[in-house]
Amino acid sequence: MKFKSLALSCAIAALAAPAMAEVKVGMITTLSGGGAGLGIDVRDGFMLAIEQSGRDDIEVVIEDDQRKPDVAVQLADKMVQSEKVDVLTGIIWSNLAMAVVPSVTAQGKFYLSPNAGPSQLAGRGCHQNYFNVAWQNDNLHEGAGAHANAKGYSKTFILAPNYPAGKDALTGYKRFYEGDLTGELYTKLGQTDYAAEIAQIRASGADSVFFFLPGGMGISFLKQFADSGIDLPVVGPAFSFDQGILQAVGDAALGVANTSQWSKDLDNPANAAFVASFEQEYGRLPSLYASQGFDTANLLISAIDKADVSDADGFREALRAAEFDSTRGEFKFGPNHHPIQNIYVREVIREGDVLTNKVLGAALEARGDAYAADCKM
Repeated sequence: MKFKSLALSCAIAALAAPAMAEVKVGMITTLSGGGAGLGIDVRDGFMLAIEQSGRDDIEVVIEDDQRKPDVAVQLADKMVQSEKVDVLTGIIWSNLAMAVVPSVTAQGKFYLSPNAGPSQLAGRGCHQNYFNVAWQNDNLHEGAGAHANAKGYSKTFILAPNYPAGKDALTGYKRFYEGDLTGELYTKLGQTDYAAEIAQIRASGADSVFFFLPGGMGISFLKQFADSGIDLPVVGPAFSFDQGILQAVGDAALGVANTSQWSKDLDNPANAAFVASFEQEYGRLPSLYASQGFDTANLLISAIDKADVSDADGFREALRAAEFDSTRGEFKFGPNHHPIQNIYVREVIREGDVLTNKVLGAALEARGDAYAADCKM
């Protein structure tokens, strides 16, 4: 898909049909460096939905945050003040979301998160113009804790990076996990050598390991853990077992249980159509992040169909109604504009030459989040 061509055709169509109000979307996401694959998938899923809609009243401006909070803030300021965007989206990392979202919503803009869901923005820091279309950060980890209970694990070693999403991850796991912890570690964000942590796991007497290490961090950890010879079951969220990562991890991921609100084999018409069209358009299977970008765009489109973005109250209510066909099946927002949805357990399997996931069942059903009661809006 050629984004410049798409933007040009949208602009030409808009000139030909001046009666239609144009909505300008600013997408700030990670397109280079560590974690670029996540942002690319969010972007590709989002733009696929825009293309499929046939809309000629949506312009998307895309920028690379380079996974740097200061760059993200500068881009957001430019988009709000110079580009005059109506809606922002795209951020992958919670530390970047914390730097950007409060500022743009305070300026009256809408923010639709396709990924990052820090607890601070779900509870006391919630805002009427902020909608998270993915999850609240704790959710997938809560599902992992519930799964650990179901498997009878009672001595788990847990670790995550030392940044907002990492802290939410371990908090979420502990909220549902009923056993004892043999160790709890926060690693450096971007760390690639886990020899010291693996040595601690080996000496801990653990009967299982839970980790949240997204992107390249998870690839490094899983490979090193597999090479260590430690024979313990591993549980994690989808972030380290998603489609864009599995091929890099390789056989070390086979059989690992992971939790997700989406999987390519979820049985609903919207998901089947999405998976097929994404693979046809881009030549690869979609990831969790691609599904979230796709859903975010379709939420936006559903709101544009009901209200003008210049009518903030009407547009907000149209977003809150969430009248679109989600790749997850049933989808609705809780009172703090975060999803209420099932969290599934998946298993990494091989289909031909491709590593992928299959759904085993629901770990949590119709789960909202732990912070909604603190949100006053």
